[in-house]
Amino acid sequence: MPDRVAWYPLSLTTPVKQHVFGGRALADRLGRTGLPTGRVAETWEVSDVDGEGATVTEGPLAGLSLRRLMAEHADGLLGDRPHGPRFPLLTKFIDATRALPVHLHADDATARRLEGEPHGKTEAWHVLDAVPGATALVGTRPGVDGARLRRALLAQDFDAVMRRLPVHAGQTVYVPDGTPHSFGPGPLVYEIEQTSDIQQHAMPWRMADGAPLDEREHEANIGRLLEEWRPGPRPEFQPGLSVPQADSVVRTVLCAGPYFALERWTAGSTASLTRAFTTAQVLTNAGAPVTVAAGGWTGHLDRARTLLLPAALGEVRVDGPADVLFGYLPDLATDIEKPLTAAGHGPTAISALGDVPRVRWFPFHGRRAPGPGR
Repeated sequence: MPDRVAWYPLSLTTPVKQHVFGGRALADRLGRTGLPTGRVAETWEVSDVDGEGATVTEGPLAGLSLRRLMAEHADGLLGDRPHGPRFPLLTKFIDATRALPVHLHADDATARRLEGEPHGKTEAWHVLDAVPGATALVGTRPGVDGARLRRALLAQDFDAVMRRLPVHAGQTVYVPDGTPHSFGPGPLVYEIEQTSDIQQHAMPWRMADGAPLDEREHEANIGRLLEEWRPGPRPEFQPGLSVPQADSVVRTVLCAGPYFALERWTAGSTASLTRAFTTAQVLTNAGAPVTVAAGGWTGHLDRARTLLLPAALGEVRVDGPADVLFGYLPDLATDIEKPLTAAGHGPTAISALGDVPRVRWFPFHGRRAPGPGR
């Protein structure tokens, strides 16, 4: 049945999390307005998490939840991408004024088995800003077994078992499910991930307010974390892969995998960037305010604000100067492998973006051949 919605770019409600690790960086360093007083750890830019789902705030669809749009108009929103009842992407700004708790998220099978949730959570962090010397803990060191990890977590001796990496603005890391991680103090991050809020953390305090846990609860949390831990992944920060567009317009693919892709597009002062798409785009402004036009709609997008662009719109124009992020559910062959290969990037570099099969695209023959196995 045809989708008869008159689609336009959607402005959504954005839940705010005032966890103990937050500060005022979203307002002071990023220029985000409308935030509550006190610490702000996260803003959920697009969310269909149970109990924290977004609602359209403006236009003819105002008051409708993202979950209802998925239920009644998924084709217009997502196009032909496979999906469940939830919008598949969760995006956030995160202020790590203090270090985040060491934690992990289950993989899909473990989430169903142990958490009663339909899927787990793979995520990626794109660093918007970082103080000198900022670091992240990402994955466990080679040779660490469950017993050693348990002892270190109970002792809060994270560096004994985890990899500590430097954090620099402009870099991105793809963090597979089951990977213990943390970042901070100091980074300001844009995060894209599967739609899920399940996690297990290793800290002896509560994330919401820092209140201490009793010993029994702390040990139980670490036991659950160990059940969901995957020792293999050891992600690295990447600068992304660029694809030149029109004059002074650059597209940089920051990360990609089966659950999401994230790109950063920049345009000079006299240029407009135009992006065609066949699935929903989460458009977030990382720079100065811009003018956005799509489907007969034209409006302004302030810094650190987000619009959800339904698939049915098909194209968006952003007038320069512009510095924007696009998050979406990719067709890896069409959206990632083909354009990056055409731009001269090899299969190893493309695979390093996250979870992209190592294949080689032959653009002149319109076919793919397998590269080395992963």
